[in-house]
Amino acid sequence: MTVVVLNAQRAQAPAPDSPIMVIETAKGTIEIELFHKEAPKSVGHVMELVRRNFYRSQRFHRVVASMVNFGDVNSRDMLKEKVWGMADTANPIGVSEISTRKHVRGMVGLGHSGDPKLADSQMYIMKQASPSIDGKYTIIGRVVAGIAVVDKLAYADRLTNVTLKVPGK
Repeated sequence: MTVVVLNAQRAQAPAPDSPIMVIETAKGTIEIELFHKEAPKSVGHVMELVRRNFYRSQRFHRVVASMVNFGDVNSRDMLKEKVWGMADTANPIGVSEISTRKHVRGMVGLGHSGDPKLADSQMYIMKQASPSIDGKYTIIGRVVAGIAVVDKLAYADRLTNVTLKVPGK
């Protein structure tokens, strides 16, 4: 008897020199390998935001079947809920680092309002493949631990803490 597993995410260890972004939530921890060699400016920008505690206490402002989104500073304030998803740091990266990687389950990318050069602090984590957005966004990493946590996330769940594990530091 042959068993075929379709659409399974094959576990791969992160590259030994890759930084890892660790997102802690009430539902568990998510670890994201950052593709610093493929998207150096984008990853550097996000790492600086993590170091400044920018993401701490924000909320997941969009949760749909294909992805979850976070990175809007207004999401800390429930009184601003109607505008969640519209704000960032107002300091866009200024470059487009579109990769050939596909938007499959576990990939992490930077949101933007129509021009990849305007990407800033907002990110998404793919819950399922979405080929229609391939080649349109900068993919900055992939989930290497905690994909089941991503599946459990709900709208307004809080990022209790976001930190980095940087090799050699």
